[in-house]
Amino acid sequence: MRLVDMHCHLDLMANGPDVARDAAARGLALFDVTVTPAVYEKARDAYAGMSNVRVGAGLHPWWLTDETCDERDIDELVAYLASTPYVGEIGLDFSARHRASAPLQTAALTAVARACAEHPLDGRILSIHAEQSAAAVLDILERHDLVSNAVCILHWFSGTSDELTRARRAGCLFSINGRMLATKRGREYARIIPERALLLETDAPPGDHTPYSAQLLEQELAQTLEELAAIRGADAQELGESIAARSARLLDMR
Repeated sequence: MRLVDMHCHLDLMANGPDVARDAAARGLALFDVTVTPAVYEKARDAYAGMSNVRVGAGLHPWWLTDETCDERDIDELVAYLASTPYVGEIGLDFSARHRASAPLQTAALTAVARACAEHPLDGRILSIHAEQSAAAVLDILERHDLVSNAVCILHWFSGTSDELTRARRAGCLFSINGRMLATKRGREYARIIPERALLLETDAPPGDHTPYSAQLLEQELAQTLEELAAIRGADAQELGESIAARSARLLDMR
């Protein structure tokens, strides 16, 4: 695979299967991070025959805020974690818009972490949302030793510099997208994160049930890679090959 999108939402694209098929033809691999357990079940079946797609079992904190999901969905997600190594999108969002559901979000992430610890699987990876909550996320991951027994990927990291240092020392990986690189803080973080911890993502699409294309994914990933290489003073081709190889290993696409 030439490029690997380590955090996208095929399930939120109106034409997800078409995008996935065209992505395969273009040499793109995709980690489809789902937002609810019900969506995971449908996506798992829809993409089962596509060798360039891996589907994560997820429960996005926003769907807990708007009450689309509740404790029953947490239990449903936990049940899936006994058999799938791919987890995401999960996490916490303590921004003003979503802070009211912080207790339920925390209960959900704790239940996920506990289930992963109780059902360890080879190759387990987690794609994690941590908006204004990185310290709380790390507390939960460390309490259940997931930073040692799984690959914890912080997507579109926007925490403090102290939280970044803590996450780096814990061994977390970081998936970088163009919107992260559009901020001064994001560019500085992208410069100092160790190369071995870098991944690429798009977080596409920008809205629910939006028509999308593999061409757009390819363009976004390639542009992010070029910007990332420039920020780090690296050769884009060499950096891209390193990131793609690492991503393919994580997704068991060797």
